[in-house]
Amino acid sequence: MKGSYILIIWLKHDQEIEVGKLGRIFFKKGYYAYIGSALNGIEKRVERHLRKEKKIRWHIDYLLQYGKIVNVFIKESVKKEECEIAKKFTPNFLCIEKFGCSDCKCKSHLFYAEKYEDFLSIIKNSLKRFK
Repeated sequence: MKGSYILIIWLKHDQEIEVGKLGRIFFKKGYYAYIGSALNGIEKRVERHLRKEKKIRWHIDYLLQYGKIVNVFIKESVKKEECEIAKKFTPNFLCIEKFGCSDCKCKSHLFYAEKYEDFLSIIKNSLKRFK
């Protein structure tokens, strides 16, 4: 399956994390939505994100050393749509600038909310084809 995905990640405590070339970043406890795409197989990409043992490759890998994935939403598509999805989150949530978007011009692909439900309203109301 090809398409885009949203990982909902819970961070139990405030945490300062070294994130590759982005440097040390302070993450507030709460929920994070990470938007990504996998045009060579969402299943394998999400399985990789869920594994604890893996080579640190992407910005999200650094956060996942401390956070827990609590839900995954998938949208099937033959084209890369992660930037379009991220734009729906940008006006509504705080973000970690430049996180997960080194290959595009988006402000971020990682967004913060204190409550899990805040993300669900955007996903359900704006992105109806997610399952």
